[in-house]
Amino acid sequence: MNTQRIFIFLGLMLLLSCKSTALPLPQSEKLSPAKVKEISARIDGRHGDLSSEMRRRILETVVRSIDNMVFIEGGEFEMGDFGIPCEYDPSDMCEWPCGLAPEEMCPITMYTDDDHLHKVRLSSFYLSRYHTTLGDFDLFRTAHGKELFDKEYRKREDLKVHFLPNKPAHTKGWQEAKDYCLWLGELSGYPVDLPTEAQWEYAARNRGQYVWYPTDNGNIDFGKNYPRRQKSLNPIVSSIGSVSPNPLGLYDLVGNVNEWVNDWYAEDYYLVSPVENPTGPDNGNKKVMRGTPFYETPWMTAHSVLRRAEDPVKKDYYSTLSFRCAIQMDRPLED
Repeated sequence: MNTQRIFIFLGLMLLLSCKSTALPLPQSEKLSPAKVKEISARIDGRHGDLSSEMRRRILETVVRSIDNMVFIEGGEFEMGDFGIPCEYDPSDMCEWPCGLAPEEMCPITMYTDDDHLHKVRLSSFYLSRYHTTLGDFDLFRTAHGKELFDKEYRKREDLKVHFLPNKPAHTKGWQEAKDYCLWLGELSGYPVDLPTEAQWEYAARNRGQYVWYPTDNGNIDFGKNYPRRQKSLNPIVSSIGSVSPNPLGLYDLVGNVNEWVNDWYAEDYYLVSPVENPTGPDNGNKKVMRGTPFYETPWMTAHSVLRRAEDPVKKDYYSTLSFRCAIQMDRPLED
């Protein structure tokens, strides 16, 4: 009888041991094995009710997301509409100020909310080189017990191309984009959040230079640094990283989707913006979006200074409303 009990006990111990065996840790370009192990432990604590396969996928997503962060050295720049020649070729932009005096230039955009050129000084930060993918966003929703949106559409053969896992995440509102970034922060131990509007423009303009189009060379080169073909609209959103990045290594800043930033929108905010690390108004009824969707005319709207005011909650999920995360930290990741 005692022998039987011992065998039962040993069998249970073996079963528990197998169940708790840690999965192999993913390799990281930026994080030490000890840091990856810490992240794995946080995931086990936060999502212990999920299967080991789900937790493995979450770990890979968190580590990859941190590896994709680009360090942006802080500095000072003039934020806003700095002017553009009244006649120009988007495929062959001159170097600002193109031999012109400020009064000889025209406004970059047709809007007035970016007209006030003002000094901004930013601390260093990290910004994701890519938009958050639909696959990663789906994983986040599943991990929190939420059903996949547009389930019926995803089953249709003619629509599956819109829901490929490497497309930018579709969103219905600002809060879920922010929640995703905060989730990455909770699991990684780093202060992950949406970027501020000032951070986005500073990075898009290659650390605040006078860059009109946030591409690899400041020009619009269809199919090479801009996803759309010149004389036809792309019928769909492109996968992330489909064209060359800007000089900082950031992909798809314009020409594919709009992206949420952290700030509330106010038309006159540039008139009252502080110099040091501005974060937008304290409240409002619209949120700022940056970037340009694939269907817009690039010479008019793909500019690095263009602001967009959007309702923070939409009626449906849209493939052209996406986001990328930032790490609000000015020191090396391992610190």
